[in-house]
Amino acid sequence: VSALDVLAGIGSDVALMLLNGIAQKVKFKGLQDKAREKIVAIAEARGLSPEELEDRLAPDLGLDEQGSMLLDFGPRAYKVGFDESLKPYVREWQDGKAGARLPDLPKPKKTDDAELAAQAVERFKLLKKDARTIASQQVLRLELAMCARRRWSPALFARFLAGHPLVRHLVRRLVWGVYEMPMETSGEGEDLETRVASYGGTLLACFRVAEDGELTTAGDDPFDLPEGERIKVGLPHALELPADQAAEFGQLLADYELVQPFPQLGRDTHALTEDERSAAKLLRWKGVKVATGKVMGLSNVGWRRGPAQDGGCIWTYDKPADAARTLELTLDPGIIVGMVDEYPEQTLGEITLGRAWRGGWSRDEDLSSFGALDPIVASELIRDMERLRS
Repeated sequence: VSALDVLAGIGSDVALMLLNGIAQKVKFKGLQDKAREKIVAIAEARGLSPEELEDRLAPDLGLDEQGSMLLDFGPRAYKVGFDESLKPYVREWQDGKAGARLPDLPKPKKTDDAELAAQAVERFKLLKKDARTIASQQVLRLELAMCARRRWSPALFARFLAGHPLVRHLVRRLVWGVYEMPMETSGEGEDLETRVASYGGTLLACFRVAEDGELTTAGDDPFDLPEGERIKVGLPHALELPADQAAEFGQLLADYELVQPFPQLGRDTHALTEDERSAAKLLRWKGVKVATGKVMGLSNVGWRRGPAQDGGCIWTYDKPADAARTLELTLDPGIIVGMVDEYPEQTLGEITLGRAWRGGWSRDEDLSSFGALDPIVASELIRDMERLRS
């Protein structure tokens, strides 16, 4: 916990990025909660939401404006690129043109400039290490943003996503949408404020970001973002995308040999049954036995461990459903902190809805039924559970 204070005190983007990584994925829930509290406090101090702070914490890793890096050996040079998982690779670079993609940076030769080659090798080694540290965090935050239906203003999209030296490599592998957003109010009395919503909205059109930063349609024609206060940009979920557009964009990405960083166009979708929609508890997976390691893997799709109870045992996993509610999955016999191998298998219990409160989540049996869930949230819940028992 003292180390969290140090990271928060340093306050640099890299320090805050590491702090945010702890808040998302560290295995000790107490430490994770403390880190999350600090991220929330830092965001509030900057007048931002935690998600808006995350946008500003993506490091550029020393890349140029085109999201690349030139590794100069003297008589030879190599250009850095990134694949769908943000793993860096190199291409031969000669006369301003990229050549064949190589499995790794070649070793220096006697004919190379020894000092330049040594510097290039060291830069690429550090780049691979840094990219490995942050890649999954950047991919996950975009996937969760898609599932939560988060939106960005065109200016923030251009600055922190499409124009970011590192994140742009993920952006151009995805299909983006233009949304008309509703207005929302917050506060009361003299403090009542009206602003454009940051989640949801009505999909107006879809586009992709080309390698040169230009926006195009599914037919690869130029696309201009419409103007207006209520216009925002987001990642359409498979449930929002018309089938014909999904097919066209899928073909376009295939033509450019672009693999998506996570399933978007071909994402499997699901729906609750009528009985489940009217229920206060989901029992579809109750009694299913799964490996403890697979349950712990839920943290990779936005779930969080519940609090440790008697004997340091964790009996629940939680996932935010929206700004006001959370999903809660119960486990038996539970996961013992520090002794995760004690029970190699878990039996899934019921899933219930709880209400959010400052500092954590609490159960509340009087909440509305599952039919009030956004269809995308419901689809993702079923997807998580089906993948858990597959």
